[in-house]
Amino acid sequence: MGEQSLVEVANLHRRFGDVHAVHGLEFQLRRGEVLGFLGPNGAGKTTTMQMICGVLAPSEGVVRIGGVDLLEDPIEAKRQLGYLPEQPPLYREFTVDEYLRYCAHLRGLRNRQANTAMEEAKERCGLQGNGRRVIGNLSKGYQQRVGIAQAILHRPAVVVLDEPTVGLDPIQIREIRELMSELGNDHGVILSTHILPEVQAVCDRVQILHEGRLVLDEDLAQLSKSQRPHSTRVKFRRPPSRKALTGLAGVKRVEALDADTLRLHHADDEALAERIVEASVAGDWGLFELVSESRSLEEIFVELTFGEGQARSDGDPEAGP
Repeated sequence: MGEQSLVEVANLHRRFGDVHAVHGLEFQLRRGEVLGFLGPNGAGKTTTMQMICGVLAPSEGVVRIGGVDLLEDPIEAKRQLGYLPEQPPLYREFTVDEYLRYCAHLRGLRNRQANTAMEEAKERCGLQGNGRRVIGNLSKGYQQRVGIAQAILHRPAVVVLDEPTVGLDPIQIREIRELMSELGNDHGVILSTHILPEVQAVCDRVQILHEGRLVLDEDLAQLSKSQRPHSTRVKFRRPPSRKALTGLAGVKRVEALDADTLRLHHADDEALAERIVEASVAGDWGLFELVSESRSLEEIFVELTFGEGQARSDGDPEAGP
């Protein structure tokens, strides 16, 4: 495992009876990295998160946290983990301070050490002044903050967040995303979600899981650079016929967006724009807009996960057999 690697997953499998929910996953998480774990419902995201956190035993494979084998020494490995499941493990009748003190004791923190950890977690999660409030009376956004506070209370190297912004309003979503970005400065963070803008807003790297298999593992910056245009949007004052456009070398299909705007689908071809301009001048088409379009993360996601097999039923095996 690399010097800065905090999590190593190797040949990870999980079966629920005849259902093979996770197939041979292999990846690493580096220090200071926010990893976005994407996938459609039933892809195996939650099952994978549960195995990484030691909540669910793998059928096969190895998970190491900070170099410690999770199966061989689970207590030591879990000391380096903080986990926020999709449903935060909150006691709604507790105050924020009562709950965080209880979690601190579970983590082996006592007295002054527990108080210091609680105050640091509340400050990082924007919970100052809320210590005496009953959790059940807090908004959904603040309950999520309390859930994240318990996950980072013991200063773990790795923080795993499963769908942390589900059910929040736009302002709360922005606040939680800012918090996740901040956590990425000091921890390794795994964010499991199916919300694509969330990954683009806070993550350094993206992985896409489909039917239990990893179909993409890429740094977001490199992914953006590597996506050569696959379509070009054009506008004409005197639009030509589709036949004239499909006659241009490299153009595979013409899509009408409105009366004056067309999208040309084509193979990678740096010279296509020049040919469009030359044809427009020769044909007096009145070209006044030409924009190369790269594939978005959404388009990549759909390409890798849509139509590649029958979706699993609503009885998601991620919840267990």
